[in-house]
Amino acid sequence: MLKWGWGGVYVNYISLPCRVFPQVHSVRCIHHFTCHPNVRQEDENTERGNWSSKREYMLSMIGYAVGLGNVWRFPYLAYKHGGGAFLIPYTIMLAVAGLPLFFMESSFGQFCSQGPINVWKAVPILQGVGITMMLVSIFVAIYYNVIIAYSIYYLFASFQYPLPWSVKDCSSTAYNITTASLNVTSENQTCQNEFSAGQSPSEKYWDEVALQRTSSMNETGPVVWHLALCLLLAWILVGGALFKGIKSSGKVVYFTATFPYIVLFILLVRGATLEGAKDGIEFYIGSKSNLTKLADAEVWKDAATQIFFSLSVAWGGLMALSSYNKFYNNCYQDSIIVCVTNCGTSVFAGFAIFSILGHMAHVYQRPVSEVFFSGFALAFIAYPDALSKLPISPLWSILFFLMLITLGLDSQFAGIEVIATCLQDAYPKVLKSKRGIVTTAVCIVLFLLGLPCVTGAGIYWVNLIDTFCAGWILLVAGLLEVLGLSILYGGNRFIKDIEMMIGTKSALFWLWWRACWFFITPVVLSIILVWSLYTFTSPTYGSVAYPDWGISLGWCISAFCLIWIPIVAVWKVYKASGGPWQRIKAACSPTEDWGPYLECHRGERYGTTHSKTEHTVVEGEKGECSCKA
Repeated sequence: MLKWGWGGVYVNYISLPCRVFPQVHSVRCIHHFTCHPNVRQEDENTERGNWSSKREYMLSMIGYAVGLGNVWRFPYLAYKHGGGAFLIPYTIMLAVAGLPLFFMESSFGQFCSQGPINVWKAVPILQGVGITMMLVSIFVAIYYNVIIAYSIYYLFASFQYPLPWSVKDCSSTAYNITTASLNVTSENQTCQNEFSAGQSPSEKYWDEVALQRTSSMNETGPVVWHLALCLLLAWILVGGALFKGIKSSGKVVYFTATFPYIVLFILLVRGATLEGAKDGIEFYIGSKSNLTKLADAEVWKDAATQIFFSLSVAWGGLMALSSYNKFYNNCYQDSIIVCVTNCGTSVFAGFAIFSILGHMAHVYQRPVSEVFFSGFALAFIAYPDALSKLPISPLWSILFFLMLITLGLDSQFAGIEVIATCLQDAYPKVLKSKRGIVTTAVCIVLFLLGLPCVTGAGIYWVNLIDTFCAGWILLVAGLLEVLGLSILYGGNRFIKDIEMMIGTKSALFWLWWRACWFFITPVVLSIILVWSLYTFTSPTYGSVAYPDWGISLGWCISAFCLIWIPIVAVWKVYKASGGPWQRIKAACSPTEDWGPYLECHRGERYGTTHSKTEHTVVEGEKGECSCKA
């Protein structure tokens, strides 16, 4: 007998076909079920675990997508390519490239509850793409935590008054800038021509004190110990937050994912009250918008590139994070929310950045274009210099660098999660119960590998890895991913997989996604990839060129990440049986155990596996029943 109850009364015992329950209607077998009132405290997947709540997952995804690039690259691209006019190609590229790939990756990982390597059981010949994603995450994690270490060092340095990179007056500078090169006004003692002196005090502080930068990559120099200790602290923060996997990181993101928005809002309000802020905003996205820029193909390329990298597509993190979702989670709705939030954050951050830089330009009596930079120069030279001109400057500096740290940590969490998830999925019997040990070991190894990045030549290493590892390699991975799922696996089959999770949708609903996955997105990615390779120039750091051996090493890093794609493809074909065509066909077909991770989710489309695990059905958050192993 089935005894339904209300107010937390649960069903004691039932032996009926699974199709009785609306959320597991497609399961063919008969199991025993017990609906329990405490489902929200339990995991649906007891082997891999699930997010403790939907809120933690969303904050983690937003924190992963919203990173340092939203603050130090998007505003630069906006003012470079016509201000407000840049939002037109930016929005279009979000629709045709960003959202389709983000939705594809998050639903792909959620469907099979596997990391970026094991998801390719769907198309075994492309399993090397997952290895490439993991290797890219390793290289990026090495230098990304170095950037966090820079921010930690500046945070500690901000607890001084005056700020160590500021200039109290032009006749008494901290860094041996000749008085003749500075133009002092008797009214306010501001150094209007500070930039014309060659290096501003903030730039000299960055090069000579923080980095202790050598003249070139050929001159390694000693380890900069204050940066090494900050790097160690950064890895301790990452390891501590991820020690218990998503169960611990999900709690940390309540702070790290929300704090940047609080700081950006505070900086925007403060910046808007400063003299010259209007000029900064006008320069960013105001009446100076230049619609004629839209005729320039480079604008569209930069918009597509920024969307692609800003959403962290093809890094593997989206698959890793979504693999811990419950099977019936609405991944479509999540993708829309995260992508819109990410792009909105970029625009919002631009207002906060340019309002204060507008004030800085006013102080120096120079155009905004001459006080604005991108990347490291913005985060550690221009913006700290601008903050030093504000009253109570240490407070604003502390808030700014705390924001950079939290922005970086969120993205770093997902990168390490990719590595740990891939290792645990590869060796589940050995590593399943050793999550803390795996995370600690990964953090220690990556800390040691990152030590060259905190030497005198460290900034050259950071820039080199960023150029050769976090660039066009991801375009290759993203292109193979969308082609593999839409052509080899089958776009229509993939859509049916998604409908198993979010429910059946109309043909009209899928019309746009089909158009993107089958044609628009691959074409856009191909154009960006070809253009990126065609316009590639050897990296430099400022005016410092890289030695030939450094460029060669960069290409070796790229080759090491990509070589696994053809190696694994050849291996999969070799291991298959039959003639040449049969081998290729087998390597392009899903493996026998491909499909939803839990037996009760596999349904009639995927039948049963060799697993004899018995499942129960528990009352879900919306009152429906979902499977629990």
